[in-house]
Amino acid sequence: MLIDCKKIDTKFLDKKSINLVCGVDEAGRGPLVGSVVAAAVILDPDHPIQGLKDSKKLTAKVREELFEQITNSAFAWAIAESSPSEIDEINILQATMLAMKRSIEGLCSEVGEWPDMALIDGNRCPNLPIKAHAIIKGDAKEPAISAASILAKVTRDRQMMQMHQQFPRYGFNEHMGYPTVKHLQAINEYGICLGYRKTFGPIRRFIEGGKS
Repeated sequence: MLIDCKKIDTKFLDKKSINLVCGVDEAGRGPLVGSVVAAAVILDPDHPIQGLKDSKKLTAKVREELFEQITNSAFAWAIAESSPSEIDEINILQATMLAMKRSIEGLCSEVGEWPDMALIDGNRCPNLPIKAHAIIKGDAKEPAISAASILAKVTRDRQMMQMHQQFPRYGFNEHMGYPTVKHLQAINEYGICLGYRKTFGPIRRFIEGGKS
């Protein structure tokens, strides 16, 4: 599912010598609940964004500030997701690859063509009709991947804050769905709500035996 995207800046189309290279990253592989979110970003080389790095090494406030800069100044970007039911159906790795592919397809729909290359954070790439290069710790090495990391992380965290409004006793605003002690205690006390990944160990054990 495509969440949001920005149409490419028309001035970019005049720069024929510049290749369309997008950075791609995800957020939310480890949590027990919610979607896995991916983003793809094509940065504007004439307007570099300062402070881009691995989103996990930034404060929430700085991530939000950079999110606004990226969405306002990047040539194009797209954010997509794979749902909890898709994660349960095809496993988290394949769902992550699917979300990444959807984010790149989102760019394609806005740009009118596929990017020339995708730089993917991690050690493997989704199945794409374009060149793709996996870069381990790419979110700390490639600005476009860092930007994608920030878009994915902020979007995923916002989803968790929305879940917290709906189900406040689980503490999603604190652990963002990760299997912390407090989170597991809440599951054991209140059960599971809509959006949990039923194939993940603690949730599967709770369903089978009543305790995570």
